[in-house]
Formats: sequence, structure tokens, C-alpha cells
Amino acid sequence: MAIYQKIIVGIAVWFGFVQIAAAQNGGDSTARASKWSFHFQATVIGQQHSGFRSMYRGDNSLADSVEPTAQSLTATIFVGRRLWKGAAFYFNPEVSGGKGLSSASGVAGALNGETYRVGAVQPQVFIARAYLQQHFRLGKAEEDIADDVNQVADKVPSSRITVSIGKFAMEDFYDNNAYGKDPRTQFFNWSVWANGAWDYPANTRGYTEGVVVELIKPKYAIRISTVAVPRIANYHLMEYNGHAHAETFEFQHQLQFGQRSGTIRFLVSSAWNRAPSYKQGLAAIASQDTFLLHVIRGASENTTYGGHKYGLGLNIDQQLSDDLGFFCRVGWNDGKYVTWAFTEIDRTLSGGLALKGTKWKRRNDVAGIAGVVNGVSPDHRDFLAAGGYGFILGDGRLNYGHEGILETYYNAQLNRFLQLTFDYQYVNHPGYNKDRGPVHVFGLRGHIMF
Repeated sequence: MAIYQKIIVGIAVWFGFVQIAAAQNGGDSTARASKWSFHFQATVIGQQHSGFRSMYRGDNSLADSVEPTAQSLTATIFVGRRLWKGAAFYFNPEVSGGKGLSSASGVAGALNGETYRVGAVQPQVFIARAYLQQHFRLGKAEEDIADDVNQVADKVPSSRITVSIGKFAMEDFYDNNAYGKDPRTQFFNWSVWANGAWDYPANTRGYTEGVVVELIKPKYAIRISTVAVPRIANYHLMEYNGHAHAETFEFQHQLQFGQRSGTIRFLVSSAWNRAPSYKQGLAAIASQDTFLLHVIRGASENTTYGGHKYGLGLNIDQQLSDDLGFFCRVGWNDGKYVTWAFTEIDRTLSGGLALKGTKWKRRNDVAGIAGVVNGVSPDHRDFLAAGGYGFILGDGRLNYGHEGILETYYNAQLNRFLQLTFDYQYVNHPGYNKDRGPVHVFGLRGHIMF
């Protein structure tokens, strides 16, 4: 990890000077209007898992013996610049490296939200986000927005239409949740911090290009977007045309139970891409069509189109007390066409609690616990049982059972900038396979943010 440490220290030192200079010039995190926003984050995660019972294994199986510690790094600079009235541009260079356990395969609810499905483990520099955002006024009332990550301090209309265009992550706008959203500070597992059944359009590292339009009102919001999809399953190159595109709709409404606030979100997704169907995959296994099987695994480019996946999602977070919050998600997709971008989950149900450490005099610490049950469609199940491989799963056989995951973490705020997290996950039927597991996964995370 020596090279990771050098990268983080170098960026952090440089960025610290930027923050000091901003403070000397009167910069702060209040809602006073400013022209610039600068933030930095670095996250390092290490994980190990136990050995477990395994009657067989395939190319995409989680290793059944104890692996060397899997380590990951991300470091991001968040730059924002206010342009003209109501407009800002956001630019995020990022460094990432390392890998997940078994190269982030073998568990549909993958174990580390900071790892990507890439072959290279050495740190890579890329542009994570570069997008323009414009607010259009719908009323006279205004509200303050404070300086934050990808948010320049300003006054904006309380009722507005906001248009964002460029490169971003769909998770920047959709499926938000106060208690289960950020793998850098909250839960590690993919199917806890996101709706696992939403095969959201993204390249290998989680980003896409397109436009998001939001109608934002004091009590509710409506979002709709059209964005590019991967040319190949789990691919770094994207495409957008009449045959390849994805649209997402979300309705968000504020909840109020007594003095406690919450939010409910309903999501509808639809994506067209080059994905074959699982029935085509079964036929390819029978005929030994290796080209099509490589397409499904993301190893070959399909020159035809035809994939169309649609899905639904429900997402709730609710404050229960000053220190305790609850969240849950339900997700479903039709499961006819192969997974193209996120992970191999067609049905999911998750829920959990997050508790601040006020009672033990650690008010900035948070303890969380969550459970999730994942499943796949009959077509998907038959494909895996016949020995098929996606880019996440494939044991060569399948004795199907729902994948169940329990995760708990404790996030300690050591000082203003540094957090340390201990994490434990229990996975039953990894990869939906009753013939493998259960497995215990232990993790440690360090996170710097300023």
C-alpha cells in the first residue's frame, strides 16, 4: 500500500493548503454565496473473509479458503465553480486502485462499495464527474444551500427546475437515503447502500453521461433522466443512440411523523442496450456458442441490439428519535436480459437502523445494522444452474437459495477530518448457492474528508 499512501499524502497536503488559503480569505462552509467550492476525500478499505464449506466452485466463485487481505483506495477532489446566476460547473478528478475479495465476484451483494470490477489493481487517475448545473426559478421564495461536496454555497429558489448535463453518477441524484447510501462512511455492501435490483447505467467505475432534469418543491421532487449505457457488459466505454439509452424516473416526498422527518422515494427505470436474454444464454450453452457466452460475461462486443430491462424501486428513510434512524428498500426488475452494469440482483429487500453515539458520549460516532435478501428471476436462475457465467456470478452449477446478508458497522469520528470504521458481514448462500457458505467477512475502513 506504499504507493497508495504517497498518493493520498500528496493530494491531502496540497489540498490542505487550498483549504487554509480559502479560510484566510474568509471561506467557510456556511450558506454565504461564494464562487468556488473545494473538498477532498480519501478512503482506504481492507477486508478478509473466513474459509467456508463449498461443494464446488467456478470461475466467478468467491474463494472458499481464506484470501490475502483485499485492499482498495479512492481519492477524490471535488471542485465547484459558480458561473452565472443559478449556474455552476462541477469537476471531480479521482484516483482509484486495489481490488475486492475474489476480484469483487461471487456475491451478488458485493462486499465493498469502493471496489470496481476492473482488472488493474494499480492506482488509476480519471475524471469521475464533469457537469454543468443550472437552476430555473419557479417562485419568489429562496433557500440557502451550504458549501458541500459538488455544491457551491448560494441562495437558490425553493421551487425550481434544475438541469444537470455532463458526466456524473446516477447515484448522485437518485435512490438517496439518509442512513444507507455512502460506502465511504456507512454500510459497505452494494445491496445495502443501493437498490441492488436497479441495474443502473454506468461504466465500470460507476459513471455515465447524459442529462438529469429535476422539479424541486419544498415538500416533494420529481426527477427524470436520459443517459448513456455501456457498449459491453461492465465496460468503460459508453454509447447513446436510438438503440442504446436509459431513462429513469423518481418521485420523492417528504414524510413527517410528529416531530420526526423522513422521505419516501419511488423509482422507475428502463434501459435499452446490447444485452442478450438469459434464454439466449441457455441456448448458447446448449449449442456451445462461445461468442455469445463471452458477450454475457462482458468479454466480447455484441454487434446486435435488443436488450430492454425495466424495474421498480421503493426507498424509505425515517428518523425515529434524535439519535436513531430507520431505512428500507424494495427493488424488482423483469430479469429477462442479462445484467449489464451494476450487479446480478433481480429482486431485493433490505432494511436497517443507524444509531448515533450520543448515549455513550460519542455524538459523532454512528453504529449501523442492516439485513438484505436478494434473489434472481427464473430465467436468470436457470442460466446460472446450467453453468452460465455473468460478470459477477457463476459457480458452474447452482442449488438455488436466496442470498441473505447481515451487515453491522461502527464508524468512529476520530477528529474533524478522520473516521475509522469496523465492519462485519455475514453472507448466507453467496451467489444464491445453497452448496456454498456461509461466509464471515471482516473489514476496516479509514476515511479522510474536508
